[in-house]
Amino acid sequence: MTLMNNKLLIPFLLVLFTFFSCAEEQNFDQLDDLSVVPTLATGIFYFESPEDVINSLPPGNFYNQTFTFEAFNEAFVSERVLDGSITYQLENTTSKELSLLVEFLDETDTVLDSEVFTVQPQPSPLLEREVVYGDTGKSLDILRNTTRIRVSSENLGNNSSESTANDPRIILRSSAVFRVRLQ
Repeated sequence: MTLMNNKLLIPFLLVLFTFFSCAEEQNFDQLDDLSVVPTLATGIFYFESPEDVINSLPPGNFYNQTFTFEAFNEAFVSERVLDGSITYQLENTTSKELSLLVEFLDETDTVLDSEVFTVQPQPSPLLEREVVYGDTGKSLDILRNTTRIRVSSENLGNNSSESTANDPRIILRSSAVFRVRLQ
């Protein structure tokens, strides 16, 4: 009988030892110290115009459009954004020297900021520009107060030349990446 008790005693002691060794009091207050800062990415706008449309208009302004921009109209987002950047990509395969203007407007149409792009006729390399907002760049208040974005384009050349590229056009893309503190 003592051999049988010894066989049961050892597993019992192991279970008992394991139970007491893992019985440390848990601290769930650590959740209050948790800082969650996701990075959010989105496209902002995309503009494209074929060369034949540009040629169908007199030299000068050939595009002007204002878009609603509501990314920061919610206080939750506006108050918690830490920093970010907007990246622009401009591709010109037309035979035109072109100028594009992107303006950030507040609710009274006051221009808060702008980016000007001038590109040479084809062959011109892809132009990429990153604009940083936050501690190491422009003020975040620009974006917080922006309600609309205006994009306008101007043909600085003529309206008769034609590119030898297949399907020549101007393309302007923009995307944004922001870090937002959730807690």
